[in-house]
Amino acid sequence: MIVSTQLEANDSPPRSTPPRGLGFVSATAIVVGEVIGVGIFLTPAGMAKALGSPALLLTVWLATGASAIAGALCFGSLAARYPESGGGYVYLRRIYGPLPAFLYGWMSLLVIDGGIAAALASGFSSQMSYIFRLSLIEGRGVAVGVILALSIVNILGTRFGVNFVRALTILKLGALAFLAIWGFGLGLGDWSNFVPFAARRSGSPPLAGALVGGFIAAFFSFGGWWDLGKLTDETRDPERTVPRSLVAGVLIITIVYITISAVFLYLVSITNVTSDKNFAAQAGESLFGRSGGVVFSLIVVVSVLGSLAALLTTAPRVYVAMARDGLFFATAGRVHPGTGAPFVAGGIQAIAASILVVSGSFDQIIAYFIVPMLVFLGLIVAGVYVVKPNRDRASVTRIPGYPVTPLVFLVPLAALFPLLLVDDPVRGLIGLGVVAAGIPAYYLMFRRSRTKLAVDPRTSG
Repeated sequence: MIVSTQLEANDSPPRSTPPRGLGFVSATAIVVGEVIGVGIFLTPAGMAKALGSPALLLTVWLATGASAIAGALCFGSLAARYPESGGGYVYLRRIYGPLPAFLYGWMSLLVIDGGIAAALASGFSSQMSYIFRLSLIEGRGVAVGVILALSIVNILGTRFGVNFVRALTILKLGALAFLAIWGFGLGLGDWSNFVPFAARRSGSPPLAGALVGGFIAAFFSFGGWWDLGKLTDETRDPERTVPRSLVAGVLIITIVYITISAVFLYLVSITNVTSDKNFAAQAGESLFGRSGGVVFSLIVVVSVLGSLAALLTTAPRVYVAMARDGLFFATAGRVHPGTGAPFVAGGIQAIAASILVVSGSFDQIIAYFIVPMLVFLGLIVAGVYVVKPNRDRASVTRIPGYPVTPLVFLVPLAALFPLLLVDDPVRGLIGLGVVAAGIPAYYLMFRRSRTKLAVDPRTSG
């Protein structure tokens, strides 16, 4: 259902907003900081082993990066058109109405955001456990502790939290640059590992399956760039800053992934790759011998910490937006009177993630909701074809290459959807079923809010 009210945006009831302290550099750091996490230390080994060719590995990264940039241009256009915090929730509400938006928030609240935070925190604790030889209980305590600590950092204010994320992102990129310079600069690898460049190595698996697996791994390694839109209210000149930062962030991520994969191939020949062993361990052994594990565990710690900090900064804004619209408990929309931070929503996020850490079930839970997430991403990007022209913001909502650009994102997404569903139909269908279970909750719990949103100008496309 597309909401068709024609009221002007300036008739919208006033609402309090936090200070706009997020500039281009900080916004770009949010994108890079959240996306570049543990994935780059895990995916190159398996991708290289399956693809069996440096050229194919480069092609997969470039193609996925191009698709992500196309998606970022579309998200940036929607952020410019609807400059309010909440990201995908806001775009779905504005384009299709409150029900799809509620279901997106329902999924995010119950599973996705808490599950990803729990997975990142557990990845952090696993590296700390390797360094300090922690027990299982101690490791889970470290995971919960880092979630609570970063949540407190965010309560201190958006500016403080974002500066912390920016510092971690700089440190993360510095550590990865150190890896590239150390590996290439000291000649610790072998350039012959790139020969032959295009031909596949003998013993490689069938090409079709290898490409499918490679693109799936690459897609998930890029996941999360779209979360910047959740901070639109706190961004200076959001109509321009958010689109520019999204594209700049995805470009940086693409360059980093290609560079680190090249270092990996330089240090470890494809024929010697063990796909069940992560990149950090293999490259660390090549660089530093037995001490390499500790060195690279520290790099992973910094990388994961930056991703977790960025996620805990952006995710609570969805619940604030839902509470503002009457689609969640009003208390969740409260912000700290001094810092403007959404401390109640942040606390809900921290509790949900901590429970999942203790239960240890987050990986399986996330697997159920990958397919629904693809559906929502597709709906959001397809929304650029649905929204009506906006004369007031025509100059900032124009998408370069439109109408082809959205298809560069949607076509690969549409190809990925059935592959994932066929690969694990039970989990995919259960995930879609749980999302659908939000429909009766929407009609039973938020009937009055549905009436309000039907005439609220903020729901108008």
